[in-house]
Amino acid sequence: MNSVGQAEWARDLAQHLLEMTLPRRWAHTQGVAARAMSLAPVLGDEADTLTAAAYLHDIGYAPDLVDTGFHPLDGARYLRDVHQADDTLCRLVAHHSCAVNEARNRDLLDALTAEFNEERPELVEALTYCDMTTGPDGRHLNVTERLAEIHSRYGPEHLVSRSITASTPCILAAVRAVESALSKADSRQGVPKSR
Repeated sequence: MNSVGQAEWARDLAQHLLEMTLPRRWAHTQGVAARAMSLAPVLGDEADTLTAAAYLHDIGYAPDLVDTGFHPLDGARYLRDVHQADDTLCRLVAHHSCAVNEARNRDLLDALTAEFNEERPELVEALTYCDMTTGPDGRHLNVTERLAEIHSRYGPEHLVSRSITASTPCILAAVRAVESALSKADSRQGVPKSR
């Protein structure tokens, strides 16, 4: 599949998989994709790829796709095996939001890293930024609010909470890197900062 129209294809696929079975996850997905579109000034030609990955990042939660129970791996495998999706998309889905830490906690790190190499840091950071600044209902949150929301939803002893704790330095670094790139892009374009 070529990259032209990739985001539209991804949106349609994610909507098909999530809208009826997991409407809140679909709302989150749409919010993450909107954040991805806002990064066009930083990503240029890769904005469509990031937007596609944003639409697809949580499809592994779809009931028909659950295999290992680890949504990054289940989603990436589905994209690769069923849709022969672009390798970049598969890698971004597999490794989004510092997924290696949860893979390690689920004893799936070897499977994840053997099947999917990591993608370029700039794209991985951008997807992490979009995911970790979007709440479960699709609203924009700052990263601290988002991390607190995840811990609140799962509770302190849950595997997801433990994985997020391990991932927090990686997540914060990704968000800072993207915010810095956005700030530089705004400065180059003479856009005043909005706070």
